[in-house]
Amino acid sequence: MREYIRKRVMEISTYIVDTNSTVRQAATVFGVSKSTVHKDVTERLPRVNADLAYQVKGVLDRNKAERHIRGGEATRQKYRGERKVS
Repeated sequence: MREYIRKRVMEISTYIVDTNSTVRQAATVFGVSKSTVHKDVTERLPRVNADLAYQVKGVLDRNKAERHIRGGEATRQKYRGERKVS
């Protein structure tokens, strides 16, 4: 694995664990696609740092379990006219 990829994998993974962010949020912050972030943390990270990979998996699993709540809240805000303009 090239050094710049290894460095990116570690930075993204640390960011996800520290901020409990989603794959989309991390992709936006680091300027890469969500597919790249997902590949980095699910395939590349276990080869680089198994302990950090376990922590990231926990954050991603929690985000996956909560996503239906976030989606419902976004829909609720949309129809109430509370949606923030980006």
